[in-house]
Amino acid sequence: MATLFRRSPLGHDDALKYTPLYDLHLELGGKMVPFAGYAMPVQYPTGILAEHKATREGAGLFDVSHMGQAYLEGPEVAALIETLVPGDIKGLKPGQIRYSLLMADDGGILDDLMITRPIDDADGTRLFLVVNAACKDQDFAHIAARLAGKAVLTRLDDRALLALQGPKAAALMAGLGPAANGLSFMTAAPVDVAGIPCLVSRSGYTGEDGYEISVPADRAVDLARALLAAGAAPIGLGARDSLRLEAGLCLYGHDIDTTTDPIEASLAWVVPKRRREEANFPGAARVLAALRDGVARKRVGIKPLGRAPAREGTVVARPGGGDAVGIVTSGGFGPTVEGPVAMGYVPPDLAKPGTPIDLVVRGKPLPAEVVALPFTPHRYAKA
Repeated sequence: MATLFRRSPLGHDDALKYTPLYDLHLELGGKMVPFAGYAMPVQYPTGILAEHKATREGAGLFDVSHMGQAYLEGPEVAALIETLVPGDIKGLKPGQIRYSLLMADDGGILDDLMITRPIDDADGTRLFLVVNAACKDQDFAHIAARLAGKAVLTRLDDRALLALQGPKAAALMAGLGPAANGLSFMTAAPVDVAGIPCLVSRSGYTGEDGYEISVPADRAVDLARALLAAGAAPIGLGARDSLRLEAGLCLYGHDIDTTTDPIEASLAWVVPKRRREEANFPGAARVLAALRDGVARKRVGIKPLGRAPAREGTVVARPGGGDAVGIVTSGGFGPTVEGPVAMGYVPPDLAKPGTPIDLVVRGKPLPAEVVALPFTPHRYAKA
């Protein structure tokens, strides 16, 4: 099997890994930084604000090849993976995608992931998985070990992953892979894009309409150049973070981790009725107790009332100089809302939108309020 990553001749840290687009990032003027063990572009010469705007108003192209891709195969594979996640995977029809959580036995979250039943999976024996870059080695080892002798996990390290996001993504794709426009949100199919066989999903991490495109690693640069030539703008990690924060989407290791369960993370919707009734996924006792009895904290949107951003780790306190009661898990400037935005955890009595809170910045309480998520409306392509 070919390898997705190779040592760059351009002299970066030997410990870093490199995606097939590394040299193209340099050609485009990308500022490269270490991220989850990879050399990745944080921004391009136009800057993060311009890249954010380009995605909200046009079409942005992201290199997400550091993510983990794999096939999981075996008889009744959907039932098997339901022993590891709380989602309804058995209910997936061919071509459908489900967002779910890889659960620890104590009810914490090991990772979040996308699970696709391929459109050609007539006999229910194969799933396509995409997991986070920083967790992929342990995720895949965990899945393989838990399902040993029942299912086979095959890593797809010979594939890259690109994301095309924004309101003009569909028009751009119409010229390169028109069959992709027949997809609705959270569905996937094989599509030739710019003459390259790809697996295309109508999904993404920005709140915008768009696609994630799995492509053979040796064709990734060709695909990226075709998308850029058609009008997509290259987008780095900085704008990817501000876009997902405005969309109210969790970043693993920040907004969710092994200390949080789905209910306090405001992700109760990933645990549907059937799975609650069956109670046969890891951590079910904790999750069901949280549904029944409530939680001690909830993930919420937070809007600072001044101009100063509330960064990750900022303490949340009761208003008027009250006790510290929570923490910001993601925060920064929201270009679309033209002001600072954040997410974090607060007690249930402070979780209602409109509730005043304080954010303790450099020892000084600054006024803020709890707001409904997302900060900007989602614009997914519904069926």
